[in-house]
Amino acid sequence: MPKPFKDIDLKKRAEIPQAVITRLPRYYRYLRQLVDKGEYRISSLALSRLMGTTASQIRQDLNYFGGFGQQGYGYNTKNLCECIADILGNNNCYNTVIIGAGNLGKAIATSSSFAHTGMFLKCLFDVKPELVGQKVNGCEIKHLDEMEEFWASNRVDVAILTLPSDAAVKVAHKLAELGIMGIWNFSEAELGLDPEKVAVRDVHLVDSFMTLCFDIKTIENNI
Repeated sequence: MPKPFKDIDLKKRAEIPQAVITRLPRYYRYLRQLVDKGEYRISSLALSRLMGTTASQIRQDLNYFGGFGQQGYGYNTKNLCECIADILGNNNCYNTVIIGAGNLGKAIATSSSFAHTGMFLKCLFDVKPELVGQKVNGCEIKHLDEMEEFWASNRVDVAILTLPSDAAVKVAHKLAELGIMGIWNFSEAELGLDPEKVAVRDVHLVDSFMTLCFDIKTIENNI
């Protein structure tokens, strides 16, 4: 068995290319689908064909964490899926809040995929009085002014920001003061936090759409 990723020293973690880390969730998603279908064995070649990549790419990526495959057998999909979840921290059950309980915040809170991310939704926050007291997916919406009081009696690891940009920076810095470890940022704002103290992942939906427009234009030009 490969050495558990949690036991790998920090230097070796730092040597893993970011591109490899960003591909792991996709491996996890495909493997989980295979497990759900009752398929518990797959070769790197078969997996590469499903994912539209190469078998050598898959093997190279997984070798950073110990390999996992067996010659002549391939991969045990359930075991590999669980190992990738462990590498990504999905098994850590991070306590999470959503700040901004509008349409996007509610959509994230009610997503069927949310349960597979390793995040345990504790609460939502908003500034609109008409939303306060409502429940989304069993979690109460509290007023943003109650955030510090909530922190005093609850451990919170991750915050999901679905706020307007002009409010996101101020809230993010307050979260950093409260000791937040990670922020999933859906605003257009650059939060400006210390990356050694708070992990931030920006999700710029407009950027993604503009990239799609470029791809469409490329197809149109080739027709």
